[in-house]
Amino acid sequence: MFAMRCMDGSSVTLAERYGPVYSLYIGPRPVVVLANLQVIREALVTRATEFAGRPDHMMISHITQCKGVIMADYGPKWQEHRRFALTTLRNFGMGKRTMEEKILEETRHICTELEKHAGKSMDPQYLFHYAASDIICSVIFGSRFDYDDPYFKKLIVMIVELTTLILDPWAMIYEIAPFMRRFPLPFNRAFDVNIRIKSHIFKVVSEHKDSWVSGQPRDLIDCYLDEMEKRADKGTSFEDSQLVAILFDLLLAGTDTTSNTLRTATLYLMTHPHIQERCYQEIEEVLGSREQVLFEDRHAMPYVQAMIHEAQRVADTVPLSVFHTTTADTHIQGYSIPKGTMIIPYLSSALHEEGQWKSPHDFNPDNFLNERGEFVKPDAFMPFSTGSRMCLGEGLARMELFLILVTLLRRFRLVWPEERGVPDYGMVLGGTLAPKPFQVTVHLRGA
Repeated sequence: MFAMRCMDGSSVTLAERYGPVYSLYIGPRPVVVLANLQVIREALVTRATEFAGRPDHMMISHITQCKGVIMADYGPKWQEHRRFALTTLRNFGMGKRTMEEKILEETRHICTELEKHAGKSMDPQYLFHYAASDIICSVIFGSRFDYDDPYFKKLIVMIVELTTLILDPWAMIYEIAPFMRRFPLPFNRAFDVNIRIKSHIFKVVSEHKDSWVSGQPRDLIDCYLDEMEKRADKGTSFEDSQLVAILFDLLLAGTDTTSNTLRTATLYLMTHPHIQERCYQEIEEVLGSREQVLFEDRHAMPYVQAMIHEAQRVADTVPLSVFHTTTADTHIQGYSIPKGTMIIPYLSSALHEEGQWKSPHDFNPDNFLNERGEFVKPDAFMPFSTGSRMCLGEGLARMELFLILVTLLRRFRLVWPEERGVPDYGMVLGGTLAPKPFQVTVHLRGA
């Protein structure tokens, strides 16, 4: 990604050729790419406000109508909705036992499905999507779906399809050739899928309004309705379309990124059995005869923590972050950048930067361990981005990954199917980066 071919046939990245701050054009629009840890932090942390805008001309901008918390432009409306979402997620247990119990309940459903395939090969993609989606659904909608529910399966297929469509080649054509938008071309499919997903959300919101009791919130929707009631006599940005937009953001972001990280971890664990076995041994030493893992157990499992963070690093689920724009004339590394310029924080550059990691191009949990075997998190670890626009679901994702992976590694041995030949670690780029489809053979531990 962001590479060019030299005359001798070798490949060189644009950052190697032009430095960590360079510009290019997407259609008629100039874009500035930030391509190492230092410049990304300078922009998103040191100069956070000046780099906190969002583009309003891309296909994803038009799909979301620049509402919600992901694609909303920087300003008071975004700030109060982000604050609401963070507070509500915390109140409903992000980082607390209530959320822990929801995730552990979901791991039981995952284990039940895997047990059905014991000794056989299976594609884990949709199983992990079902689990991640059910966890976020339980928080925002107050209920989960059964994995066999045909409606739920269709919803997951639509989520996967939409996150693929928003950065496919047709999305680029939508961006660089606006006159093409009036023709019945494949990018229109993204808008159709978006309408279908939002129609589900509208239906759930409508059902909540019929049963909502003020001051007795069951989930995020009820909390938002409470907030709307409190602000009814004031000028407020809290209204139905913003509620649907927030639910849409959380549903998509909470499903795809966690699922793809779980798939990446599975791929590397089964093709690096020595790492898998070392994790298993550490889990057994810490849990002993105790049946269930707790999130606080992570402090006693430095190698497992290192493995999970390494899986996040190599998964690199949002390599280009979500595009930013500058909110004012600014500068970085001596370059002047006008207000309104689109910015791409190339997170992948930091996650694989030479000098920041012991093994930047390999799957190696030692990247997160010091010389005493203690877990450490380098500054270059930013899969959720950084600064004021950092992903608000980071805490939930960390808890999901730890509880699910520890439970699975304790119950199952994950094996690469020999008949599948050499593993392919290549990724498929969409709204998120995803592993190519693969099969895993599941063996019950102790069987």
